[in-house]
Amino acid sequence: MAGLLALSRAIDRMNEFIGKWVSWLILLAVLVSATNAVIRKTLNMSSNAWLELQWYLFGAAFLLAAAYTLRQNEHIRIDIIYGMFSRRAQHWIDLFGHVFFLMPFVLLMIYYFVPYVSLSYRSGEVSTNAGGLIIWPAKSLLLIGFSLLALQGISEIIKKIAIMRGDMDDPTPFISVHEQAELEAKALAEEIRS
Repeated sequence: MAGLLALSRAIDRMNEFIGKWVSWLILLAVLVSATNAVIRKTLNMSSNAWLELQWYLFGAAFLLAAAYTLRQNEHIRIDIIYGMFSRRAQHWIDLFGHVFFLMPFVLLMIYYFVPYVSLSYRSGEVSTNAGGLIIWPAKSLLLIGFSLLALQGISEIIKKIAIMRGDMDDPTPFISVHEQAELEAKALAEEIRS
């Protein structure tokens, strides 16, 4: 189990690093959008390449940060139902979801994206829009994003098993919405007092 936990930590570090740096792509997309708007309004010029670059940057941020979101335990779940179970049952629910829903879906996407991206790259696929960009880098983001998500899924499965076996502490103990609100109110009250 020690080797698997070391693998899990390496995957976590990689996705943590990527997730934090990818957030800058949102700023870059906003800057591209603003620059395009200013040039379009002041010089009466525009290019589809600027619009497509903006889409690529936003898509890259979304796809490359998906694994980071899973790593941070920020994916969507129904806390009202989830919170009714014991923490051990929650770990079983998470493990079941990762093994039977997340991993099959992600692996299926990777299976289909490999030839999809490969064909686009070999053909030198270009946007059908006038002045558009090449397409294969955007399509490769799909493959990269789902590959990172698959790796993070493996890491999460390893951690869930280790937690349930008692080989590691729970890095993300569940806090209900009510408890979270109470903690935030206490922190705010402390901040106001000081």
